[in-house]
Amino acid sequence: MTAPPAPGRISDLLALMARLRGPDGCAWDRAQDFSTIAPYTVEEAYEVADAIEQGDMTALRDELGDLLFQVVFHAQMAAEAGAFTFADVVEAIEAKMVRRHPHVFGDAGPRSADEQTADWERLKATERTKKAPQDSVLADIPRTLPALPRAAKLQKRAASVGFDWPGVEPVFGKLDEEIGELREAIRDGAAPAEVEGELGDVLFVAANLALKLGHDPEKALAATNAKFIRRFKKVEKLLRKEGKTPQNSTLEDMDRHWDAAKAAGL
Repeated sequence: MTAPPAPGRISDLLALMARLRGPDGCAWDRAQDFSTIAPYTVEEAYEVADAIEQGDMTALRDELGDLLFQVVFHAQMAAEAGAFTFADVVEAIEAKMVRRHPHVFGDAGPRSADEQTADWERLKATERTKKAPQDSVLADIPRTLPALPRAAKLQKRAASVGFDWPGVEPVFGKLDEEIGELREAIRDGAAPAEVEGELGDVLFVAANLALKLGHDPEKALAATNAKFIRRFKKVEKLLRKEGKTPQNSTLEDMDRHWDAAKAAGL
């Protein structure tokens, strides 16, 4: 049996990955391809974000390791296919970071955080034009992004070429319009697909409203999710004090405790 590598060196992790994919390695690892590993990569990224949200540095260390392993896994499969190596991945990101920080590595001069954000987007746009021609400014926005952040990215990209409302009030007007159309579709007994489409329009405009107000819609919704969890757990706790559970309580009971949780600032 081959001994595991000494910890702490990326070269050892790369060797470990090659061993797992080797002829006498792990049958499961050998059976994987990019498409089967991709969901794990996304999952690990979310687990990194969750560790940060929880402020758990031990978990963050471990989750970053899991995410790094995903990068190594993809790079190993690419090397086997003759496409690129892990070293190529490192070289590409180093070159990109140098290119996108001319105020640090070039002669562009100092930049404020806001100026750097604007420069970053400008440099990204320049890089996009140098790649293979696209038939749309929206073409390279990943289709696999969750719908809400993708909606935000689509609208930010469209706004970058001038396709945008001039202020917040027109967005409120559009939101009212879309909610009206959703109500109408429901009232008229429209087909489920049509109702779903109208609901999607409401959510799409809501994402734009968040951007107009200077907020990330994903972050805003995540905060509301967390608030809902806090308040509902408080409802459950108050019900337990009465010898009840949500399952054997009335809506009025739960609403009363919900209002108490809200009043308590949860």
